[in-house]
Parts: sequence; structure tokens; C-alpha cells
Amino acid sequence: MVGVNLRALTQPVGIMRIMATILTCMCFSLVATVGHVKSPYWAWCMFTWCFCCFFTLLILILEFTTVNAKLPFAWDDFTTAFAMLASLMCLAVSIIYPTFFTCKTCHRQIGASVVSWVCFGVYAGEVALTRLRPSGQMSGFLSTLPGIMKMLETFLACLIFTSLEESQFKSTTPGLQWCVAVYSLCFIFAILIILLTITQLTSFFPFSFDKLVIVYNILAAVMYLTAMVIWPLYSFRNNKRPSGCGHLCPWDKLVVVTFMTIFNVIVYTLDTAYSIRLVFCVSNQ
Repeated sequence: MVGVNLRALTQPVGIMRIMATILTCMCFSLVATVGHVKSPYWAWCMFTWCFCCFFTLLILILEFTTVNAKLPFAWDDFTTAFAMLASLMCLAVSIIYPTFFTCKTCHRQIGASVVSWVCFGVYAGEVALTRLRPSGQMSGFLSTLPGIMKMLETFLACLIFTSLEESQFKSTTPGLQWCVAVYSLCFIFAILIILLTITQLTSFFPFSFDKLVIVYNILAAVMYLTAMVIWPLYSFRNNKRPSGCGHLCPWDKLVVVTFMTIFNVIVYTLDTAYSIRLVFCVSNQ
């Protein structure tokens, strides 16, 4: 039986979600009126605002109609995880869009950039409210440190894919092929771990899923470490930055991929260390 829960819209978290829906829609509309730009960064910005607007609105509707109580997963865990992801995405977009697509006379672009920063603040505020709510401690995977790091790993991988050129996906250079394979495989397995955990299917495994995740984290950290060395070696060898390189220069995207790879090495290493401590030290006490 579907009911109506007005408190979902009038409580502080609900008000923040309404604001986030309106603000992300404003960003999308402002940028859409400027016109299409053939750039993966532009596409990523538009996707981010559209994605955040749609899912925030969906969360509001499901809570307002009390359908969320009938869903087969931890709702609070899902909404907190989404707010964290939306915060990261809006932060990235708030940096990327003004860097590549604004100028002193681009008023709508500047407006979209400012509103995007406000969106980030609203989602960050929602994260703070949901993490500090007095209803008890959160037990869902996505609200824990390993879950947050898994989301961060997939988010950084998305930024890497956004920065890769089509020619690099089809490259015949063994080093670059290995790097693209590392980014793709680690992304797929990280998503798989998240899905298996939030759908509570890990109990069906005939062995310890936590130890399997530790093995994966070690392999992923080592693979990313090799990519951190190989990617700049093959990408920048005999390849200096062109003199007329603008904001959307392919060479700059190589730098972005390099830094995102380094960040993911750090995250995977921290994830591995924390998982080992959690499984072998804390659980044995």
C-alpha cells in the first residue's frame, strides 16, 4: 500500500534534495542554451547534472510515496552513498567546466559554474546531515570507509575514461593497451563488488568474500602501480606539449589521466591496508 509522507519534503534533508534538484536542473539548462560542445569533458558535465537531478528527484518521489520502505536494500545506505557520489561528481564538474568552457564574457557559463559550486555545497551538506543523524549508526556497506573508497575508485576511473581519446582505446602500443585494460578491469570488478555487497549476495559465496576483496584490492593496487609507471612512459616519450595547445588540448588530457592514475594507486593502497586490518586484526579481537 502506497502512502504519502510529507515529512520527506519538509525535513532538512528533504529541503536540501529539493534545492539540489532545482540547482542541477538550472546548471543543465544554462549550459544547454549555450549550445553543444564536442568534448568528452562537456559531455561529462552535462551527464553529471542530469544524473544528479534525475536520481535526487527519484529519491524524493520514492520517499514521498513511502515506496522506499518496500525496496529490498538498505535505503539510508543508498541515499547517503548517492549524496557522497553526487558531491564528488559536482566537485569535479565545478572545477572542470569553468576551467575549459568559461571566459570573461561568457555569462551563462559563469552562472552555471557558480550554481554548480552551490550544488556541491548542498550535496555536501546532505552528506553531513545524513552521517550525523541521531537515528543510530549506519551499518550499510556504502556508508563505511571501504564502501566510500570503492566509490572513489570507480569515480576516478570514470574521470580517466572521460580523458582518454578514442585512438588510445584502439592503440596498438602494448604499454597503452595494458593501461586501458587495467582501468577497465578494475572499474568492472569494483562495480561488481559494490553491487554484490549492497544486494546482500555475498553470503551465497562458498568462501570468505571479504578475503576475496582483499586479494582483488592487492591485485588492483599492483596493476594500477604498473599503469602509473607505464602510462607516462609511453604517453610523454618524444611527445612535448604543442606550442598552440589550448584548453581542450589532447596533451593536457594525458596529464589528467596520469594524475587520476596516481590518485587511484593511493586509494587502492589505502583500501587494501584498511581491509587487511579490518579482516585480520579487528575481526580476531
